[in-house]
Amino acid sequence: MSTPALPAQERPGVPVEIKVLVAAAFVIAVGFGLITPVLPQFAQSFDVGVTAASVIVSAFAFFRLLFAPAGGSLVARLGERPVYIVGLVIVALSTGASAFAQTYWQLLIFRSLGGIGSTMFTVSAMALLVRLAPPSIRGRVSSMYGSAFLIGGVIGPVIGGALGELGMRVPFVVYGVALLIAAALVAIMLRGTPLRADPLQGALPPMTVREALGDSAYRAAMVSAFANGWTNFGVRVAILPLFAVAVVGETWAAAVALAVGAAATALTLQFSGRVADTLGRRRPILVGLGLSAVGMGAMGLSGDLVPILVLTTVLAVGAGLLNPAQQATVADVVGNGRSGGKVLAAFQMCQDAGGIGGPVVIGAVADLWGWQWAFALSGLVSALAILPWLRARETLVVHAG
Repeated sequence: MSTPALPAQERPGVPVEIKVLVAAAFVIAVGFGLITPVLPQFAQSFDVGVTAASVIVSAFAFFRLLFAPAGGSLVARLGERPVYIVGLVIVALSTGASAFAQTYWQLLIFRSLGGIGSTMFTVSAMALLVRLAPPSIRGRVSSMYGSAFLIGGVIGPVIGGALGELGMRVPFVVYGVALLIAAALVAIMLRGTPLRADPLQGALPPMTVREALGDSAYRAAMVSAFANGWTNFGVRVAILPLFAVAVVGETWAAAVALAVGAAATALTLQFSGRVADTLGRRRPILVGLGLSAVGMGAMGLSGDLVPILVLTTVLAVGAGLLNPAQQATVADVVGNGRSGGKVLAAFQMCQDAGGIGGPVVIGAVADLWGWQWAFALSGLVSALAILPWLRARETLVVHAG
């Protein structure tokens, strides 16, 4: 049985350390967005085809997924803060090196190394948020962190496109410097923060994935993370723009669809975290998955830009409701008193797997059977993710007094 949440005036404020992590997330997202417009063109400048250029883009995500278990182990062994900082430095150096790549294979190696560093700071950032966020505002903290990434991701490509006019290598240098600034910010501002329990004071051992899988909420979160990655980080980003262009017949339709989706998610994140902290985690997750299923499932029936944008908005609102509550659930399972690097890494792997596999499968289905079946399949993925949540426990518990 869930317990009523604390009144707003009794909830703790957001710790300054979390505000530092949110600011760093914004810098990281802007920097990543800088290279997004130029990376495929930069890869093709080495006289390779579209497929080889796509591999450069996918290598980053693939190595994120591949290295996630090791990243979780490093967090459990070394602690969240050093892994976060080292991960950022690896991405910074590999990105800076990409600017000076002389061959396609050098660029591929550098982007792959960046994926390794990315999963290190992603998993450790999640672990830091789990440790530092008071339980009653975990949804709000997840919304803040997600908003920073989203807004930065929208601003970054605009700046990156302008920098690209100065040369395709310039955004890589600027991104590398931005990451070094973010790493320095975290290293300095979190230097004196006690993040780990004293092992001499009877600290609990790190939580294992097997232990977490014994919790119905964590099992459900793993399933919805895969569905969320498939629908919102995969198909929505990679396939939906292609569909918009195919329907409208103009390339600008892709940018409009992406912009509307980003705006709708950003607006939803402004209140969805508080909803998760007030009404519980399960309700916004169920509604978010339902909206994702409807928005994506019906997308293939659109014959004009207006229904595409309406369904994109429905889909984006679903993502905005789902993400903070889902992440807060995993944080609730781990708790503030334990290290959960491996547990968080497994959760992140599910999301990355969906994000990588979704566009590949849906692209193939679209080629074979058409857009309607492709989007219907994506809607089904989100709909099926609702089932484990119907039996999952509510993790938001507020102790009275």
